[in-house]
Amino acid sequence: MVLAVAESYFEGVSTRKVEKIFSLFGLHGISASDVSRAAKKLDKQVNEFLNRPIEVPIPYLFVDASYFKVRTDGRYVNKALLVVTGIREDGYREILSATVAEGEGDYCWESCFEDLKARGLKGVKMVVSDGHNGIQAAVQKVFVGASWQMCNVHFMRAVLKNISKKDKKDVAYMLKDAIEDERKMQEVAVILDDMGYKKSANTIDSFRFDLWNYKSFPRPHWRKIRTTNGLERINKELKRRSRVSGAYSNDQSLLRVAGCIMMDINEDWITGNRYLSFEE
Repeated sequence: MVLAVAESYFEGVSTRKVEKIFSLFGLHGISASDVSRAAKKLDKQVNEFLNRPIEVPIPYLFVDASYFKVRTDGRYVNKALLVVTGIREDGYREILSATVAEGEGDYCWESCFEDLKARGLKGVKMVVSDGHNGIQAAVQKVFVGASWQMCNVHFMRAVLKNISKKDKKDVAYMLKDAIEDERKMQEVAVILDDMGYKKSANTIDSFRFDLWNYKSFPRPHWRKIRTTNGLERINKELKRRSRVSGAYSNDQSLLRVAGCIMMDINEDWITGNRYLSFEE
């Protein structure tokens, strides 16, 4: 019964509705506080999962942040959930950490990365993310000698953000055609500048040194290490759960739900097929 209560909670059913549902089956006396206590029983497992030792070198890191409403000091504010995943030296993916933070400042990411190193993270050669300045600064400081890769998908979104609707389709085609060729991408920047899209042209200039770092690694890896698409399943599940609940009562509540979702996904990753081969 406790497991069923907890599962209902993690699926996004409110504590009040869980109480009502179970009363229909003759299980009376289950209060909202009982539901919360049942869910909290998994906090220990979540904390152990998020703080476990990292025992295998991880050459590729993928980082991202999602924002959720969390009750803090009697009011609801947006907080960032910093998520880090990696592809291990043996080719398997693994979810490494989830941290609730006030935002995405470089100090937040720096603290997150230092915690990973304290748990045993080593062998990092490239970190893939969106273009947030805080991530870039933290990577440069904590992972000396590693390269930072601008996610190609986030890059295209950033360029297209300042393009008018009437030109967006044509520009998207140009970007897609040039995304693997530095010379072509510079030509696109010139064209956009001539069209009056100076911000988009400047975006290309800002990231032109970090769009193709993935090419220094084995060609069979390229498609899977040039974007953060591998984080999509995690983000999709987190957003699905949050659409139902709307907000979280505190930081631990958010971490509890996120941790349980990630434990399930991580089990699929490390027991499924190898994601990449390092044998070439």
